[in-house]
Amino acid sequence: RAGARGELQFPRIIPHSDGSGIIVEVGEGVSEDRIGERVWIWNGAFGRAFGTCAELIALPSSQAVAMPENVSFETAACLGIPASTAYYGIFSDGPVKDQTILITGGAGAVGYLGIQLAKWSGAHVISTVSGDDKATVAEAAGADLVVNYKTDDVIKAVNDFTKGHGVDRILEVEFGGNLSVSEHVIKNNGVIAAYGSVAEANPSVPFYNLMFKGVKLNTYLIYIVADSDRADINQGINAALTDNALTPIIAKSFQLSETVNAHQSVEEGSVIGNVVINI
Repeated sequence: RAGARGELQFPRIIPHSDGSGIIVEVGEGVSEDRIGERVWIWNGAFGRAFGTCAELIALPSSQAVAMPENVSFETAACLGIPASTAYYGIFSDGPVKDQTILITGGAGAVGYLGIQLAKWSGAHVISTVSGDDKATVAEAAGADLVVNYKTDDVIKAVNDFTKGHGVDRILEVEFGGNLSVSEHVIKNNGVIAAYGSVAEANPSVPFYNLMFKGVKLNTYLIYIVADSDRADINQGINAALTDNALTPIIAKSFQLSETVNAHQSVEEGSVIGNVVINI
């Protein structure tokens, strides 16, 4: 909406990529048994003009994932991008049980769910935030240690918590901006899984510092992960949902007629959690 990504791809757009609902009709080659299924949606607006902010949407069958009965439509509507991003960033290299993971931006949509997923899988979690309110959110998600990066020495806090060993993995929302910290707290052969770098879009990488620690850099765009990875993501998210381990924050809820108000609420930048539209 702000024009940061260039011209609009289509002359008319229905926004929003994530959503949930009930299948009311199926196309050729899709079993009619799917009619009536409660589903959550991913990539509803990626490369498409018409997204999920509508009464109806037509999608490939694989993009409508049957969801556990214990999950509400509001919760399911918050999964597509943030839960998938968190799941891939944590598990794309295998199990994380007993590992120590640093999750930056722990009060954000991805970071919050990342904390929950990591704890569900038996990892120890450190998270960074920018204020007291966000620290409370990250703690509620289950983080073992929360560090305010604006007031605290993150490197010292992480090294103290890990007894100088550092972290096995970083789920990174701001690769460039946090690189000066990451290079000092990542373990030998650790992984930095980065899905954003807005503050430093073209960072200078301390190549040899990372190379001599054997650090693996995994940058990714969740919209285009391999089909096999997507299948693992969907199954893993549903497993966490079944265990009641994945509970997004619903900060505000609007009706379809209030979509403009919903967008304005997000753009104000003061909301911690998800804003959903009920249809």
